Amino acid sequence: MSGNNVVTKRVTLLIASVSSFLTPFLSSSINIALPSIGAEFGIDVVYLSWLVTSYLLATAVFLVPFGRIADIYGKKRVFLCGTFTFTVGSLLAVFVTSAEVLLLTRVLQGLGSAMVFGTGVAILISVYPLQERGKALGINVAAVYLGLSIGPTVGGFLTHYWGWRSIFLATAALGVLVIILVLSKLKGEWIDAPGEKFDLPGSLMYGAMVLCMMFGFSNIPSALGFLLLGVGIGGLLFFIWWELRVESPVLEMRLFRHNLAFTFSNLAALINYSATFAVTFILSLYLQYIQGYGEVEAGLIMIFQPVVMFVLSPLAGRLSDRIEPRIVASIGMGFSALGLMMLISLSTDTPLVYLIACLVILGFGFGLFSSPNTNAVMSAVKKKYYGVASGIIGTMRLFGQMFSMSLVTLIFSFYIGGMQVNPENSSLFLQSIHIAFAIFAILCVFGIAASLARGKVHEQEEPE
Repeated sequence: MSGNNVVTKRVTLLIASVSSFLTPFLSSSINIALPSIGAEFGIDVVYLSWLVTSYLLATAVFLVPFGRIADIYGKKRVFLCGTFTFTVGSLLAVFVTSAEVLLLTRVLQGLGSAMVFGTGVAILISVYPLQERGKALGINVAAVYLGLSIGPTVGGFLTHYWGWRSIFLATAALGVLVIILVLSKLKGEWIDAPGEKFDLPGSLMYGAMVLCMMFGFSNIPSALGFLLLGVGIGGLLFFIWWELRVESPVLEMRLFRHNLAFTFSNLAALINYSATFAVTFILSLYLQYIQGYGEVEAGLIMIFQPVVMFVLSPLAGRLSDRIEPRIVASIGMGFSALGLMMLISLSTDTPLVYLIACLVILGFGFGLFSSPNTNAVMSAVKKKYYGVASGIIGTMRLFGQMFSMSLVTLIFSFYIGGMQVNPENSSLFLQSIHIAFAIFAILCVFGIAASLARGKVHEQEEPE
């Protein structure tokens, strides 16, 4: 292996890891700051959930199209543009004067994240051979969990002493750092499908389908909600029909045909994120509204889960280079199910040590699942589809996250309505989170089955 290859791999891993740190750091920091944002703008818990969901929705709409654009025109170019857009969105959020404008900046951040998510892992996979991917992905995932780990603590500290806007300012500074690293250190470009056409009609159909499905689900049980959901499902079926017939599809549906490893690995990711993403959002509100902790204390408590993820994910990645990823990931899904079952019993007087034990178990679950599952997805496709595959698994992650938040929003709307959480309706809040955790635990059980059904990956040769 030449010295230049070694340097390229290390530089790429550094840049991918720093960018992977950014968005989870912001998300986990903002979760801690949500009560402060709600108090400043006088918004209820349902609107607060949309500050999370709007970002995810924007990312999901553009993720697959930008993954395809990156394959055609260059992954580095799209990655850099996305980092710049995300940084601008973060900087604008510092100066907002209303909840509506803050929502718009979250959409802009989501647009930038779509470009980053659709290219970062694809670039990383492009420079690492098959036998080293688990290790590289494990380190990259560890950066995600590092962001999740220090986000609540740093976010709580920043919110307490300088206000929630300082979180966005810190994120913008990190974005500038990534831009400097890319411009000064990342040499070359990765274009795996040069000259192919971009499927604009398919991209528009995809975005409309995602919007209809997610807005529809979040408005159930109203008639409009069911109508939008039905339109979204119909749009999905038409989108699949279109993509199977167009010459250069934005989403290569044929990747799912006769490829159990790819199909079930993506399904497992969808289920896992559906069952786990909203846990941080719920527990942040629970610790502050029900247990009475401040932002700093809540952040310190929430740190246990991502710290375990940070420590475990590189080990899980290396382990998935040696044994079948489905075994490691399925064990992780089992730990997640156990942790969620334990959270169903939360009450006003739940001991802190019990909650910490739940967070540690959930950390074990996700730490064992994520990098082996990503390894399985990316190792199951040809090189020319790395951008698309990265976009697909990112889409599964975001669909899962949006479903998780939409489900919680729906449950909160049913039990609490437009009220802010207070001592008078705390029992309704607890009932709603009990229902949410029960549904999430059931989802994880189905996720174990999907993870085990993917088949073997290591017996396959690396696609060319």
